[in-house]
Amino acid sequence: MRDDLKEVAGMPQLTDRTAFRDEVLRLAEERDAVILAHNYQVPEIQDIAHHVGDSLQLSRLAAEVPQSTIVFCGVHFMAETAKILSPDKTVLIPDAAAGCSLADSLTAEQLRAWKAENPGAVVVSYVNTTAAVKAETDICCTSSNAVDVVASIPAEQTVLFGPDQFLGAHVRRILGRDTIKVWGGECHVHAGINGAELAAKAEAEPDAELYVHPECGCATSALYLASAGAVPGEKVKILSTGDMVKAAESAQRKGSRAPVLVATEIGMIHQLRKAAPSVDFRAVNDRASCRYMKMITPEKLLRSLREGTDEVTVDPVVAEKARASVERMIAIGTPGAGE
Repeated sequence: MRDDLKEVAGMPQLTDRTAFRDEVLRLAEERDAVILAHNYQVPEIQDIAHHVGDSLQLSRLAAEVPQSTIVFCGVHFMAETAKILSPDKTVLIPDAAAGCSLADSLTAEQLRAWKAENPGAVVVSYVNTTAAVKAETDICCTSSNAVDVVASIPAEQTVLFGPDQFLGAHVRRILGRDTIKVWGGECHVHAGINGAELAAKAEAEPDAELYVHPECGCATSALYLASAGAVPGEKVKILSTGDMVKAAESAQRKGSRAPVLVATEIGMIHQLRKAAPSVDFRAVNDRASCRYMKMITPEKLLRSLREGTDEVTVDPVVAEKARASVERMIAIGTPGAGE
């Protein structure tokens, strides 16, 4: 073992960031692995990954890269999606216990029961779901294309939209359809970013732009602030994580100096600051940290590369059905910038 790494509880721990990076990249090359990191990961993980982005973007990338092993630094359903789209590759997640409160809010059994109560309905599921739920789904969607996906379904057709109630409400509001039934699930982190916090921050920063994720409990409040004239409408942007990065890049090109209030998981701030270093990005709620995302640590990434833990598998029958729901979404049009 190298002198600049030490053993703690049977595994090497970082004592020097450069040495850690060198060791991780060496092991990745040795294992023929590509490291993918979600936007909500800790900065140390984001900065060492080969690719950083949203879950669907990374899963599609996983299917295209030449490496035979995917190390997915994110939560479990994301690694499952990578496996669904890359069935012949080995997919690892540094901690298999990294779950998701939103994905857990709708199980396959619950979805089957909901479908039985609404025969003939079309099921549209957010990509932030388990493989088993995707297998029971007609068409998947992302936060950036949810409106387009549902709009592709005849207006008179009943749609079961799940699991995120805030994204579902956003789709209903935009399309004005009462035939959309929405499951009552939520991401506990996004749900905790409330309208009162957003209004207070917007009042204190009248020149600020607002980047608001549609999973947030404050998304409706953001649109209300715009409609009431409390915030100029052009300053309110309801964006997926990928679209937030694009908006930041655009602000940087334009030389914008307006501060930006960001309503999503705080890990996103790191990517936004890298995309637009001259822009002042501030979290609406600086406590909005996903404990599941933060379960992926540099030490666990190193262990995953050294020991091949933890491998993600999906039943081939389930994977085939789940893949079909994702491919139907892609056939409708570009899935945009993901979740």
